[in-house]
Amino acid sequence: MKEFFDTSVLVGAFWRGHPNHEASLRLVSAASKKRSACAAHTLAEVYATMTALPVKDVIPPDQALLFVQETRDRCAIVTLTEDEYLDAMERAAARGLTSGRIYDALLLRCAAKVRAEVVYTWNLKHFRTIRPDMTDRIRTP
Repeated sequence: MKEFFDTSVLVGAFWRGHPNHEASLRLVSAASKKRSACAAHTLAEVYATMTALPVKDVIPPDQALLFVQETRDRCAIVTLTEDEYLDAMERAAARGLTSGRIYDALLLRCAAKVRAEVVYTWNLKHFRTIRPDMTDRIRTP
């Protein structure tokens, strides 16, 4: 798999008010299931984030679902087995990762599972801290 998308990039593509909207949109618009992937959990994160944005015109659930469907149309969806999920959590605990960093660790495990050549995120610091072995593959769009 060539590229793996973090939720931050997908939200950036779908929300015009995102500071990195144009760069995210260019990347996501060119995505295809043959070379692009994201985690199954990312679908829920896109929905949750889009419906909770502090914007004047709130994004309704049916519109957020369209963004989820667009993601499914453009990306291969990666899931972890029960053992892979637990292993990722054990590794995170061993490294002292806390709170929401576990979600990033799970996303990075999905990226590693599909051997993504590049992981796109707007959270470089968090991702590179979690997986220093993947630092050269973790980039912004």
